[in-house]
Amino acid sequence: MQRLESLCVAGEHCRHELLEKLRKWGMSADECDRILDSLETRRFFDDSRFASAFVRDKLLYNKWGRMKISVALKAKRIPTGLIDEAFDEIEEEEYARVARDFLTAKARTIKEGYTYEGRTKLYRAGLARGFESSLVARIVKSPATWGEHPECDE
Repeated sequence: MQRLESLCVAGEHCRHELLEKLRKWGMSADECDRILDSLETRRFFDDSRFASAFVRDKLLYNKWGRMKISVALKAKRIPTGLIDEAFDEIEEEEYARVARDFLTAKARTIKEGYTYEGRTKLYRAGLARGFESSLVARIVKSPATWGEHPECDE
């Protein structure tokens, strides 16, 4: 119990992560439930709080999009309702700014520039990070993403 309390105090964790730890330590299912219920009652962990922190961290620090974050949270068995609530806390302008900043920085590393191949590479990079295709397409088409390229006026 003390090891888990220390772990929870050090950072946000979800029920599934803690359950996996307990199972790895050889605890029975009844013991796991009892310990997790006790920790949850005393607010050492909260899946809603975890989802909010996870969404914010992955968006701002890892530059992940909604789709990739959602898949990661589902892998941690966070309910869809809690995932949606966590995404509601992020403003749309902030989300679009993170996507634009990521894709603009990535565009500078693409040697093909504003060509079909270059735009395709950038589009795929945006999708791989989990951003929605409509948002990525709009950013990839924007001349501001590519900087000073006269061929951007197409």
